[in-house]
Amino acid sequence: MFDFAFWLLSYIVPFLVVLTVIVFVHEMGHYLVARWNGVAIQTFSVGFGRELIGWNDRHGTRWRISAIPLGGYVRFVGDMNPAGGHDADVIEKAPPELAPRLFVNKNVWQRIAIVAAGPLANVLLTFLILYALLLGYGRYTITPVIGEVLAGSVAESAGFLAGDEIIAVDGYAVRGFEDFQRYVATSPERPVSVELKRNGETQNLTLVPEAVQVEDRFGNEQRIGRIGVTRDVEDADVVLYRPGPVEAVGMTLEEIRFIVQRTAAFLGDFFVGRGDVEQLGGPVKVAKVSGEVATLGIVALINLMALLSLNIGVFNLLPVPMLDGGHLMYYLVEAIRGRPLSLRIQEIGFRFGFALVLALMVFTLFNDTVFDHFGILR
Repeated sequence: MFDFAFWLLSYIVPFLVVLTVIVFVHEMGHYLVARWNGVAIQTFSVGFGRELIGWNDRHGTRWRISAIPLGGYVRFVGDMNPAGGHDADVIEKAPPELAPRLFVNKNVWQRIAIVAAGPLANVLLTFLILYALLLGYGRYTITPVIGEVLAGSVAESAGFLAGDEIIAVDGYAVRGFEDFQRYVATSPERPVSVELKRNGETQNLTLVPEAVQVEDRFGNEQRIGRIGVTRDVEDADVVLYRPGPVEAVGMTLEEIRFIVQRTAAFLGDFFVGRGDVEQLGGPVKVAKVSGEVATLGIVALINLMALLSLNIGVFNLLPVPMLDGGHLMYYLVEAIRGRPLSLRIQEIGFRFGFALVLALMVFTLFNDTVFDHFGILR
């Protein structure tokens, strides 16, 4: 009983808190832009299933907290179900005063704005969290100077020398040695361009970090890039850097660009045979990571929330029917053609998208449980 309670508090509760905040912000993005565009909204639900608590606002929207705390949804009047799809009967029989407020009757640019608002709200949440943490806590940094180049390493072959000061990696500014390590670690077996300063002169070197398996503090295996450089660190070398409000905006935007780019590169690895299926994670792995990060403190958990929010926002923008990106793809085609695609084509696309998303969910769940539990493919 004690073990179950510990498991519940350590893993499930942090996961549900993170998921609820991320989904609430995503759906609130849809809701606010839909409200601004005069769309009639039937339901805003936190969670799925049976309603536990609910109330109606003055606009006629039912706000509810539901029994299954695994997400949530906004349902517009005229939707067939929370997942979308229009109820033709409701739309056809809508009274004159309601018809202009139906989502399906809004112009294509209004629909594009409403659909895009969810993922963009997730990106905005990420920006606000990272920006607030940067202003509030600053960042500890170490001068980005190489201390030693290991013999026979990738760095030695590329021409790195002890004393080189790293300026940028793949166009990303390096403000500390920890930046250099992170940029290299997230590029296993991918070409990396490094700008450095040596004897007062700027040089550019290119190398491909080797992929190695390492174990993090929680015992999880990670595939990272390594080039073979080290740096001795003393207490005096560590400096707390606090950027100003304007500089912090640029640093936060660069961090978001880095995460998006590296995520795209990670997914692209699977198309060229470099991907590692063990690195793909579904809800079980997210719950596990949330619980582990929660042990590091509330700031670490909030930082994880920012990362997951950004990834969910970007994932939802993929042009796959069933996702927001799929709807946007249809609406953009409609904007170009001047008329929507036929219902038959849209239905085929949604079935394909549903099958693809379902297959991904099943695979990641299987990967989380079977591969991780039994050590398959290790």
